[in-house]
Amino acid sequence: MNAAYSNQRVTLQGRAVHVEFDIRNDTGEPWRAADGFGVGHHLFDAETGTLIVDGARMHPARDIAPGESLHVVLDFDLPPEDGRYQVRLSPMRENVCWYYDKGWEFVALDAHVKDGAATLGRLRVTDREKLRRERELRSVGRAFVYPVTTIWRNRSLIRVMVRRDILGRYKGSFGGAFWTVINPLLLMLTYFIVFGVILYDPAHGTRSEWALRFLAGMLPWLAFSEAAGRAPGVVLEHRNFVKKLVFAVETLPVDLVVSGLVTELFAVTLYCGFLLVIRHQIPLTFLWLPVLIVPQVLFTLGVSWFLAGLGAFVRDLGQVIGFVLTIWFFMTPICYPEQQLLERAPLLTKNPMYTLVHAYRAIFLDGLPPAFSPLWKFSLLAILVFVLGHAWFYKLRKSFADMI
Repeated sequence: MNAAYSNQRVTLQGRAVHVEFDIRNDTGEPWRAADGFGVGHHLFDAETGTLIVDGARMHPARDIAPGESLHVVLDFDLPPEDGRYQVRLSPMRENVCWYYDKGWEFVALDAHVKDGAATLGRLRVTDREKLRRERELRSVGRAFVYPVTTIWRNRSLIRVMVRRDILGRYKGSFGGAFWTVINPLLLMLTYFIVFGVILYDPAHGTRSEWALRFLAGMLPWLAFSEAAGRAPGVVLEHRNFVKKLVFAVETLPVDLVVSGLVTELFAVTLYCGFLLVIRHQIPLTFLWLPVLIVPQVLFTLGVSWFLAGLGAFVRDLGQVIGFVLTIWFFMTPICYPEQQLLERAPLLTKNPMYTLVHAYRAIFLDGLPPAFSPLWKFSLLAILVFVLGHAWFYKLRKSFADMI
């Protein structure tokens, strides 16, 4: 042990903090005043670990011999800006080192400033290793909670941005917002003409049944490909928000996912119309759709966050992602029977989109609930991709303003 602390006290008036404690020299050497020994404070941003203030020091009037104690009194102000802060009060030597960097224990104080008003948290004795473990534990919990809370806090902004995105895409056109319905309809018809008419194989069953099976596989792909295809360019597209405004940048990929979900909603409505015309009924198992939508959205969000963060640094990603999605589309049994995939490339059944396509066909066409085993595995993967995608985007976002 290098130093022992006792009698810690702290008071707060406004943003002014007054701290007192006793520190005992438990080393075998005296703490020499002539060598610049003192006790000072560093103030950090608790969220990022960035040093904000290299604060004032208290230097003893004499040397502190081994076993002797020094009564420390330190006064400092917390920043006026809102945020969470951590203050480290530690022995140091002027122009040599801070002893907490060498593994010594120090006094730590947590503080929070909101709307100019400060509140204090714990005053405790700790060391860097303990703080690191605490930070890692908090990071694990925050990784799961923070993406959800960010979306919830900015739900009004997301709603406005999605409406602006959908209306802005078709502004000035004769169809206007109706293109939101027309686009998925034309896309599904195009693929049907190619694979259901030109390349149609009677072994697939009747033309109408094949059309329903093919279009059921298109439903989740429409929402996913729209968001993933636009994600690499979304930060650059909204560079004014990133550079000039206090803006929740992580909501930009969320806007794309919600816009894609709106497209899918219209596509599902059209598909249900096809079911009524061809089969004269919609199976009750379609009520399982929300169970599929939740992991689908989590997976799409995670992929979109990852691509959006990377796209701000790799400009070519916007061009490459189109080819990647085309390959992914043909690796998924949408335009051909699932049996062909199972026979020729069974490894591709691990493709997460295969799970969704199979589940959509089960609830809309086969009157069956989605298979439990693939669904829970996909859900677990979706949560993991969601958390890691957000963590990747969150880590890179500090550099967006410099890169664009």
